Amino acid sequence: MDFLNKISLYNPEYLLLLVLVIAHLIWFLILKKNRVSTILFSELKFFNNKKTIKERLVNTPYILQILSICFIIISISRPQSTISWEESKTEGIDIIIAMDVSGSMLAQDLKPSRLESTKKIAIDFIRQRKNDRIGIVVFSGESFTQCPLTTDHNSLINLFNDIEYGMIKDGTAIGDGLGNAINRLIDSDSKSKIVILLTDGENTTGKISPFTAAEIAASDSVNIKVYTIGVGTKGMAKSPVAIDFNGKFIYDYVEVKIDEETLTEIAVKTGGEYYRATNNKSLKNIYEEINKLETSEIETQKFSSKTEEFYLFAQLSLSLFLISILLQITYFRKIN
Repeated sequence: MDFLNKISLYNPEYLLLLVLVIAHLIWFLILKKNRVSTILFSELKFFNNKKTIKERLVNTPYILQILSICFIIISISRPQSTISWEESKTEGIDIIIAMDVSGSMLAQDLKPSRLESTKKIAIDFIRQRKNDRIGIVVFSGESFTQCPLTTDHNSLINLFNDIEYGMIKDGTAIGDGLGNAINRLIDSDSKSKIVILLTDGENTTGKISPFTAAEIAASDSVNIKVYTIGVGTKGMAKSPVAIDFNGKFIYDYVEVKIDEETLTEIAVKTGGEYYRATNNKSLKNIYEEINKLETSEIETQKFSSKTEEFYLFAQLSLSLFLISILLQITYFRKIN
């Protein structure tokens, strides 16, 4: 049945010939019904009225010939089977996540800390971006690449989990972090290139100005969009202020200072957006918003292939015709 569902006729008008076959079948039935025996008997009790198998099947050659003609008509209607398929080509996006790992990211206004909650939510984001190449840049007083662009998201997530405070000297070099991220994307041939930059402070050090880095990203030859995220509640947050003699952090409430003006200007200049994440839920919502804004392009092409199937019906027609002839000259042979 599945095969028949894929069959279509190239010349369906030839099926009108079946009308002639039906007309001949009706004529045959009427003729048979009106046929009168040439020998009449006044008494039938000496004859057995029960028909033999041969008598019941006497019209088999005729039926086979009718079917043979039907299949020939179907054959000249050019039945064709159709196989359809489609090919899709996915154009992914190249993404660098540039993350602040300075001491202030240990603040506990996001649970369990800004750094840990940022890592967890970013990993959820990575898992959703199956078609994209993603890399990681970390920065504080300086910047380095934790992972270059890759589609191996399992390795990427493992490297993301390895990020921790103290892996580089402390400080907040936003310009260096953005510059390093741009450097990782500048040679990419992807149509869409974006940077997600997360920080909880103000630019206090570094060799590159955040504005200079933003101008490079916005240039026609580079064309990188930057989404900036300010991480931290508004007001006071429980943050590390010192280290005790056991090497553990001492926490106290300090004022949260985020240079929103700079982060907004970076985003606007490059065609991105600035967001403020004051808790875990808002940070998660920001990533979901970016996930919706930056979608991969999928190009789909549909193909179909037709195969001539007339020979199957022609072979079936010939087989039925030969069988009918064979039955006529053997089992149903008439004596003249």
